[in-house]
Parts: sequence; C-alpha cells; structure tokens
Amino acid sequence: MDPVIGVLALQGDVREHLHALATCDVIARPVRRPAELDSVDALVIPGGESTTMSHLAIEFGLLDPVTERIAGGMPAYGSCAGMIMLATDVLDGRADQRTFGGIEMTVRRNAFGRQVDSFESPVTIDGIDGEPFHAVFIRAPWVEKVGGEVSVLGRAQVGADVTGVGQDGATLADESGGPAGRIVAVRQGNLLATSFHPELTGDLRVHAHFVGMVRNAMGDRGRR
Repeated sequence: MDPVIGVLALQGDVREHLHALATCDVIARPVRRPAELDSVDALVIPGGESTTMSHLAIEFGLLDPVTERIAGGMPAYGSCAGMIMLATDVLDGRADQRTFGGIEMTVRRNAFGRQVDSFESPVTIDGIDGEPFHAVFIRAPWVEKVGGEVSVLGRAQVGADVTGVGQDGATLADESGGPAGRIVAVRQGNLLATSFHPELTGDLRVHAHFVGMVRNAMGDRGRR
C-alpha cells in the first residue's frame, strides 16, 4: 500500500512539497485540520515563517494533535521553518513561539541572515548517495546543539567565522560550527530535518529518502 503523506498546509511552500512527494509515488495531501491529520501516515512541515506557523497551528487546533502524533512515532520531515518546528529548543524566536518538538536539538532561527543573505551551497548528506546536494538556504536556521539520539547528516560551510566543537553523543553537545561547518541536516528516529529547501531544486533525493523512512516505519508497524 502506498503511504499517504500529508504536508502541513498552514503557511509556506506547501505546493512544492506536494509536487515532490507525488513524484515519489506516494499519495500526498494537504493537512489543515485535525481530521485531515488523522488520515495520513506521515507529515512534511514546509519552509515558511516559523512564528506564523506556530500561531496558525494553535489557531487551527493542530499543535497538540501533531505533537502527539510525532511523540507516538509518526514520521515527519521539516525543511527550514519545519526544522524549527521539530526542534525542542529555539534561539532568537518569539517568547510565545511553540514547536511540535521531537528532535532533541537547539536551533537558531534566521541564523544564516535575512532574506538578502540567502545563498546556495553544496551539502553532502549521509545516507543519500550521489553528488553533494545543491542546497538552497533562505532565512535558514542552523543547529547549534544536538542530543545523543540525534544523527548529524549534513553541514554547510559559512565563511571564516565557523568555529566550535564536535558532537559528544551523550548529552547536549555544542555543534555550533567547527571546520566541517554548520549543521544543516539531522535525523532522530522517524524524524528528519534540513535547514535548506530541497523542494525548490528539482532534486528529489531528500524526499525519496523520507519516503523510504515512511515505508520502513509502516513495515515495522505491520510486523508488530
């Protein structure tokens, strides 16, 4: 059975994610209401504006249901603002900003700069074969700390000010830079997040990777 993957359709680049998922041979549906969330096997949280997304998730009654589904093991993928929405801690956000959580990480909102500082950079992503991914960063976050259950999948080099230490894997570790660059792709269990926008490039490898995660999760549920 083909997975049904929803795209949180409150704000952001929803259409681009729906198209990418449909091209990966799954059923893709927008999700705006709790009843629509109930009908999907997994969820993509798109790029956009994380504070607006947080507000609308509360207004549409989706914050708690999505949080509960993620805590219960539903696969989810977040790009850019979606990465922020999957983080347990957010720096430089609004005091009333809420997230779905799920990935034990600290992200810095708009870390790469404002809209005028948007850029593109090659990023090698662990677990995805082929040449480096052509990553598009638009007012993107980066990950400053990760917990011991989080796998760092990709980094981007950002100028000469990239300094820091590596992951220690046991407790929250300072991942703010180092010679390899800033953390821009992570995974924890069934949850995947990137600070860049693969839906804007035409390269479907990140979406295909997530679809594989969803199929594996569905298979695991079927074997229980």
